[in-house]
Amino acid sequence: MAVIIKYVVERNGAEKMTFTSKAEADAFDKMLDTADELTVLLQASQLLADEQQTEALALYLAQHKDALLAALSAKKVAKPAKAEKAAPAEAKAAVKAA
Repeated sequence: MAVIIKYVVERNGAEKMTFTSKAEADAFDKMLDTADELTVLLQASQLLADEQQTEALALYLAQHKDALLAALSAKKVAKPAKAEKAAPAEAKAAVKAA
């Protein structure tokens, strides 16, 4: 007879997922924590009236955290870079006009 160790992720008394690796269980639990925090953020925005849609979107964003962070980082970097390039061009135009 084999001994099998299982790690169960449980939320509010309900079993969500079972894993054979503690690291996988911890990662899933952390993703659920992130989804909970995103749910609070989305509810505060009052953009989605349906609570199930809010929770589904929060879970989706938490599951795609890396892509979301990359998208947020790209937008933050892209806007200042364009503004910095535009500023020297405007300065050159002002010098030529003078």
